[in-house]
Amino acid sequence: MQNLIKVNGIKLKAFHGCLAEETKIGGDYTVDVEMKTNFEKCFNSDELINTIDYALIYKIVREEMSIPSKLIEHVGYRIFSRINKEVPQQIEKLMVRVTKHNPPMNGQIRDVVIEIEE
Repeated sequence: MQNLIKVNGIKLKAFHGCLAEETKIGGDYTVDVEMKTNFEKCFNSDELINTIDYALIYKIVREEMSIPSKLIEHVGYRIFSRINKEVPQQIEKLMVRVTKHNPPMNGQIRDVVIEIEE
């Protein structure tokens, strides 16, 4: 049996990028986190301690996205590392996706996405 917790569509304004205007005016981002875990303890107990607290996941994403980075790969890895550090005993597999909407490029591009998975 595969058990997943997905925290999808965390929408934030952040100040990531290599261009000066990106760090001043910011941009729109969406972060998705997917965690493979084991729900077995939850089947017999109705206690938060037996699962991953997705409010903690949201807090980690919000805090790490608030720290400006030139690269979304860098901020994505910070999110990934911090989730692994703060809830490692409960996660079997982790995926973090950071989407940068309307990146400032010489053309029409809806978004750029990075994914980090282990």
